[in-house]
Amino acid sequence: MKLNSIQPATGSTHNSKRIGRGQGSGKGGTSTKGHKGQKSRSGYSQKIGFEGGQMPLQRRLPKFGFNNVNRKEFRGINLDTIQNLIDTKDIKGDITKEVLMENGLVTKNDLVKIMGRGELKSSVSISADKFTKSAEELISKAGGKAITL
Repeated sequence: MKLNSIQPATGSTHNSKRIGRGQGSGKGGTSTKGHKGQKSRSGYSQKIGFEGGQMPLQRRLPKFGFNNVNRKEFRGINLDTIQNLIDTKDIKGDITKEVLMENGLVTKNDLVKIMGRGELKSSVSISADKFTKSAEELISKAGGKAITL
């Protein structure tokens, strides 16, 4: 076997369709595009979702909902998460946003809301943007303080 005698396997190659090369090619005239119409012209492209002039689906369906631009999103942290943090990381003193950031519970721009799931055994003062009523009661019952920022 030599490099000049190598050929592709039989049937693996095909002649490309030579369009618009005269009547003798069998693909002349309209170049396999039919007669007239938008699709036969050069530069044709159809919008995504175009339904031939029928009202498209995205315009037939009703709009709904409302996005309030002034809405404040709070990152909720439960008391059992805080108690787990105190137990595992041996945190003493106040629990502030900085302490929660160091432990990966919130990011710099988050607003923090303390929720009342679980129970708090240690008396710590927690400072956050918002508290639920049940969380405030459980914190004061454990001997701590809920400081709203």
